[in-house]
Amino acid sequence: MIQFDDVSKRYEGGHTALNHLSFQIERNEMVFLTGHSGAGKSTLLKLIMMMERPTSGQVFVDGKNLNRLPARKIPEHRRGVGVVFQNHQLLFDRSVFDNVALPLIIAGFQPRDVGRRVRAALDKVGLLDKEKKNPITLSGGEQQRVGIARAVVNKPALLLADEPTGNLDPELSAEIMHLFEQFNQVGVTILIASHDLSLIARLPHRLISLKAGQLLRPEVA
Repeated sequence: MIQFDDVSKRYEGGHTALNHLSFQIERNEMVFLTGHSGAGKSTLLKLIMMMERPTSGQVFVDGKNLNRLPARKIPEHRRGVGVVFQNHQLLFDRSVFDNVALPLIIAGFQPRDVGRRVRAALDKVGLLDKEKKNPITLSGGEQQRVGIARAVVNKPALLLADEPTGNLDPELSAEIMHLFEQFNQVGVTILIASHDLSLIARLPHRLISLKAGQLLRPEVA
């Protein structure tokens, strides 16, 4: 599903975020990405989302060489990738329903399909009864669940999460990880960037570790 072949990313000013990185993530796999702050985790995710392009090397997602993907195809690529952020990035001037519906509206879904998909996504994360609420009235854990519902409402084959439990207590963090495992069990490939090593250690998934932009070790957590 994801393949990095000798990928490097250097920013203006000479900072090297990723340095000759090669690894592969299989379809339907759930993998954790760890490393210190500045190790290159966010840059790696941005390359997959095509928010950045590599300086050298090749990135493949679902069989597509992203280096060869023209700019006009980027929105289509992103529709196949769900993204969960640490700070939720919810719109507090809209309801929970409208936040989750946004990707579908952008993609041009019919209103009937929007309602059906949004409610199915909210049901999966246990928030069906909150659809009319404003996200600002929800707890941090509930806001993160809204973010997850928004990420999966398009039924993406790939789900990326950037420190999804960074602002949550251990109990809520475990609940969020259980949600990711449920999506993985129905065939979604998942890559989670996290520094919560104690939580990761309790879960039976492969670990990819970065240090200064280089692969430290791929292993089973």
